[in-house]
Amino acid sequence: MLIFYFNNKKIVYIKLMILGIIPARLKSKRLPNKPLQLIDGLPLLVHVLKRALMSKKLDKIIVCTDSIKIVNLVKKYNQDAYLTSKNIKNGTDRISIFLKKNLKKYKNLKLVVDIQCDEIFLNPKYLDKAINFHLNNLKKYDVVIPHTLTKEENNKSYVKIICNQNNNILYLTRADAPHAFRTKTKPFRRHQDFVTFKPDFIKKFKDLKNRKLEMYEGIELLRVLENGYKIGTIRFKNDSFSINTKADVIKSLLLIQKDNFRKYYK
Repeated sequence: MLIFYFNNKKIVYIKLMILGIIPARLKSKRLPNKPLQLIDGLPLLVHVLKRALMSKKLDKIIVCTDSIKIVNLVKKYNQDAYLTSKNIKNGTDRISIFLKKNLKKYKNLKLVVDIQCDEIFLNPKYLDKAINFHLNNLKKYDVVIPHTLTKEENNKSYVKIICNQNNNILYLTRADAPHAFRTKTKPFRRHQDFVTFKPDFIKKFKDLKNRKLEMYEGIELLRVLENGYKIGTIRFKNDSFSINTKADVIKSLLLIQKDNFRKYYK
């Protein structure tokens, strides 16, 4: 908060914060203890945290977790972590519940960025581009999900985005969609592992009622569309790589050696 006077009038300026939140839990079905997997000498979560800290747009980054092990790990690197309930089923709900319980501490927010802890090759430049895109379209979108193009088929681990020519997301699915019935198959739009939210929206996300499609597809952000809110998307050039299985961990050990951001870790 800044206080200054102009023509004998008191003016109060409150800077709105762009908050990055990394939800992390240990009980992943496909890869238990995923955030703690060691890759090039560092736990996966620490890779994501250090890359998020390279963002020029994020004012603060915190970790929300159900594990005291993760809290202690994050504090070891002099960052903030908060313990949340083990009964929360997904990362978006974890963020929503955390913010509702800490309204006074985080009341002056401009944007909230959900950064998944399995995005080992998180590109901080893409993070900033997504933030700028949402800030320029706050009246249009409650949520923004970036995407890249991919030709990978028959992989239900990643979510495909279906959008119109105006970057409005119409649907999210694990199926190979849209289906090329009358034309040649085109690349799919792959849902990236960081999402931006309007603060007022993410705080009420946990309480949205309509969830049939979310339950059917296993995609919590379908709750946004089911309840009549708007999601936008922005395309990035380079595809991403997330850690979901032990095979992904092994593959990342080779890829990290060629990574452009690894040498800039502080």
